[in-house]
Amino acid sequence: MSTAEETAGGEIQPWAEVTPDAARRLLVAAVEAFAERGYHATTTRDIAGRAGMSPAALYIHYKTKEELLHRISRIGHEKALEILRPAVEGEGSAAERLSEAVRSFVRWHAGQHTTARVVQYELEALGPDARAEIVALRRQTDAAVRGIIEDGVAAGDFDVPDVPGTTVAVLSLCIDVARWFNVNGPRTPDEVGALYADLVLRMVGAKD
Repeated sequence: MSTAEETAGGEIQPWAEVTPDAARRLLVAAVEAFAERGYHATTTRDIAGRAGMSPAALYIHYKTKEELLHRISRIGHEKALEILRPAVEGEGSAAERLSEAVRSFVRWHAGQHTTARVVQYELEALGPDARAEIVALRRQTDAAVRGIIEDGVAAGDFDVPDVPGTTVAVLSLCIDVARWFNVNGPRTPDEVGALYADLVLRMVGAKD
């Protein structure tokens, strides 16, 4: 399955944020190449070839290979925050909000597993400035989940002695789905999301 064809809950990821069409095609090709070969083993010629363009055409839209990775990472992390926002800002109990956050976050990491692997596991390839920007976005993601857990503890609904550590564990569990998920496996992204939501509620000791 190509990156353009991946689905999350039946939703196509068109990279609509990226224009013009040539720049989008190059970015999609970069995602596929980075996921398959790793950032460092991928050349700009590899990316251009996958996009059906000449290497020279790539530099019209992206100055460097790192700029491509930076844009992929930024869009991916912004998407993660967008996915979590309804659960963070929504009504309902902390358990309901945490369940929805995990379900949605896992569904995206499963349905968009090729993209998510690049977004989540190639961070160290970025230079200091680009990495700092992405780390700041990751901290916002951490804060979003941590806030829901803190709400549950304050309400007496969760039994969590270590909120920061539990937040890291929850996010790690969700993110790792991108590493192993297989579209030909026994579960759909929705089913994995539901399973992980239940596991996380057990992890925080959520009361019925």
